[in-house]
Amino acid sequence: MTTTLERRYQDRLEEFTARHAFLVDLTMALALMGCATLGGSLTLPGADPPDQDKTATVLMGISCLSLLKHRTHPRTSLTVTAICTVAAIALGYLLTPLMLAPLMAALYWLAADTDRRTTRVYGLTTMVVVTIAAVFADSMDHLSLVLRTIGPFFWLLLPLAAGRGAQVRRAYLRAVQARAEHAERTREEEARLRVTEERMRIARELHDVVAHHMALANAQAGTAAHLALTSPEQTQKILTDLTGTTSSALRELKATLGLLRQNDEDPGSPALEPSPGLARLPELVTACASAGLDVTVTTEGEPRPLSPGVDLTAFRIVQEALTNVTKHAAAEAAHVTLAYTGSRLLITVTNDGPTAAEPAPGRGFGVMGMRERALSIGGELCAGPRPQGGFEVTTALPLQPATHLAEGTTA
Repeated sequence: MTTTLERRYQDRLEEFTARHAFLVDLTMALALMGCATLGGSLTLPGADPPDQDKTATVLMGISCLSLLKHRTHPRTSLTVTAICTVAAIALGYLLTPLMLAPLMAALYWLAADTDRRTTRVYGLTTMVVVTIAAVFADSMDHLSLVLRTIGPFFWLLLPLAAGRGAQVRRAYLRAVQARAEHAERTREEEARLRVTEERMRIARELHDVVAHHMALANAQAGTAAHLALTSPEQTQKILTDLTGTTSSALRELKATLGLLRQNDEDPGSPALEPSPGLARLPELVTACASAGLDVTVTTEGEPRPLSPGVDLTAFRIVQEALTNVTKHAAAEAAHVTLAYTGSRLLITVTNDGPTAAEPAPGRGFGVMGMRERALSIGGELCAGPRPQGGFEVTTALPLQPATHLAEGTTA
């Protein structure tokens, strides 16, 4: 909690500094001017003060005025401050941390606002010049050579280290902010991608449900109208099947839309119907038969259990392939082959109708939807006319999906 409060106050201080930069710089310059003036009046015990009482004030005033340009001209500001400080030392003023305050501030801003090479060149040059001036200054005669050397060097090294640390901290905060922005953009892109995938999945599901049942209903209605006068009993049976087709369509639509409205956190929401799978192929074959399409199903190999996603995908592909036969092909029969080989399920749906009546491969949403379903679980699908006539849809699906489907509970 303490760290959070400190960060909050620090952010507010930085925001205030950025908004009132000149006011902050002027206040800082006046404070440094006071420190430097006080430092110019200090002398060692037993030593005489310099004859020029106001010279240090003038020199420090010039150096503090130059600090007002530290944001735009940090090198010039440091150079002017260093010259004024060396001049004050040469005139006999005692070199104290208070006298060095403007120069220390200039070194800090240089290290914080410029690159490493500039900091090394200007900073080390300034430290060497000031140290040499302190060694030969008359006001420092009462001190040993070690103190005259180490003292200024140490005091001038501190702002360089502090400025470098501030620069590293700003770079770290920028990197953290950049990572946060990148993560936010990534989350937004992922959310948009998930929404797009979900919209496409719902569109495929609705297309499969509506297209299949509407195509069957249309075929059944047409057959019933054709046989209404010549075969009343058969017409009645077809109309009965038509009622079952429309009822099945309504149930699947209700289940699909109910999934969209379902609230997982509501324990009172009604349970969804299980997803359709290959176990419902007999119903599909019966519905196609009532529409005038004779469908035969052949199983090769030992049937194996399928994951819900693969089972749903296999059923929807067979359903869509038979729907296309009912809508586009002048065929009276279709054949479905289920071959369990190794770790894959091979599904082939063929008909012997005229090739010219078939849609071109890849045209329309039916073939595209079947291919998307197969690819979504790591399978593949091919669709096109057969050389001997008719149309063929072949798909190879893994028994276990390569990626988890979100459709496992879709009706």
